[in-house]
Amino acid sequence: MRVLHDRGIPGSRANLDHLVVCPTGVFVVDAKRYQGRPRRVVEGGLFTPRTEKLLVGRRDCTKLVEAGLKQAELVREALSDDAVEVRSVLCFVEADWPLLGGDFVVRDVTVTWPRKLAVTIDRPGPLTEEQIAALHQRLATAFPPA
Repeated sequence: MRVLHDRGIPGSRANLDHLVVCPTGVFVVDAKRYQGRPRRVVEGGLFTPRTEKLLVGRRDCTKLVEAGLKQAELVREALSDDAVEVRSVLCFVEADWPLLGGDFVVRDVTVTWPRKLAVTIDRPGPLTEEQIAALHQRLATAFPPA
């Protein structure tokens, strides 16, 4: 596994908190220190459009999901390799997570905590060490230090 921390997005003042390249692919990790319990809320459905929201405590954090989707798309474009899976993750460091379960997905963005993310990243996958090193180098070039 190889990790890049605090990488700049060319042409933007925004940054990528962490890029993790591992045997299962690339994780674009946005780390947040929010208090409260993260949860997915689904509204609408039968007669109105179905929408998914991310709430942490009472705070609406749905904009973080949008940002995560955009960041993952930028990484996909930089890699220009459809065979590599790129996943967006929101990792809430100080949130009130339940003892069992707890992590979930909102519109293709995984919402989790550090230890659960470490287990996910540590899984075996199809990428070799050489492929991981090459992907890491491509990402380091595409996203310079912030």
